[in-house]
Amino acid sequence: MKRIFFLINILFAAVAAQAQPQITFDAQTKDLGYILWRTPATVTYSFTNTGDKPLVISNVTTSCGCAQATWTQAPVPAGGKGEVTAVFDAEAIGHFYKEVGVYCNASPMPIYLEFNGEVTADPKNYTFTHPYAFGAVRLNQDEIEFEAVNKGDKPVIELLVANTSNKGYSPVLMHLPPYLSAEALPEKLGRGKTGTIRVTLDTDKLPKLGITRASVYLSRFLGDKVGSENEIPVSVALLPDFSGLTEQQKNNPPVVSLSAHEVVFPPLKPRQKKSQNIVITNTGKTDLQIQDMQVFSIALAVRLKKRTLKPGESTKLRVTVLAENLPRVKGTPRVLMITNDPQHPMVTVRVKASLMEP
Repeated sequence: MKRIFFLINILFAAVAAQAQPQITFDAQTKDLGYILWRTPATVTYSFTNTGDKPLVISNVTTSCGCAQATWTQAPVPAGGKGEVTAVFDAEAIGHFYKEVGVYCNASPMPIYLEFNGEVTADPKNYTFTHPYAFGAVRLNQDEIEFEAVNKGDKPVIELLVANTSNKGYSPVLMHLPPYLSAEALPEKLGRGKTGTIRVTLDTDKLPKLGITRASVYLSRFLGDKVGSENEIPVSVALLPDFSGLTEQQKNNPPVVSLSAHEVVFPPLKPRQKKSQNIVITNTGKTDLQIQDMQVFSIALAVRLKKRTLKPGESTKLRVTVLAENLPRVKGTPRVLMITNDPQHPMVTVRVKASLMEP
């Protein structure tokens, strides 16, 4: 009888040890690029409680008094989401590197987040803060990318807009698909003024799980038409729903492992084609399925030998760069895969390639 009670106590202790909160951030390092002097910059780190118990953040600290932090105060249930936000005052010119320490019940030690960038003093040189030109209009990015969203989410991406013309300008995005809406703040920019376009995604209106791609077009002037010059690619990765997994499936998941998450090519000749392989392995306990895969560049071609891998099985992803298309590339060349791995439902392979100097 004593042995039975002893074994029961061990079992309860093991279960209690396994049931823990776990905090998983969308990214722990963020590059803010160029920001304007004395213009506060905000960086937000989204996180998910991937554990089995409520997650509580007790405190968040910053590495200097030039940054202030806020965070989700309420306990975050298992599978729930929250945010840690830092506001940087940008009072000093030059490069900066800052740390944010997160104290929570998921770790005995603080978890450190990082952000970096450069403060510039020239508010009229929009090539720093708004590097992408669409005629006389400049933006801070030339693509809209909603990564790792779930059904029911309504995330927002802010495009920074600068009017470098000598006339007033009304920022408008044309040909929005049904799942996107946009609002310009302010509605009209004066000469040399800046503003934002808030782009909101309604995931309930997406046509399918996995990857959805579209294009929207920035109106540069009244009556502007659509074309490649004012095209802004849009990508959305709607993750699979893992809420219905059984305990057995949770305890025996597939696990996707890549030999590399970035492929770097040497400078290429104008008409050259160059390929590299990435090995994908299932290091989990059940079959791994690559449910969706898309290429985000006209300069890339890919070939995947197998989409279903048994435990321990591997396959090759062949990535080919088409050098003749590199001059027409918009956005970041990459390959994105959606898998049935609950911890890694979205996998991105980024590609760095350029042409030889003439």
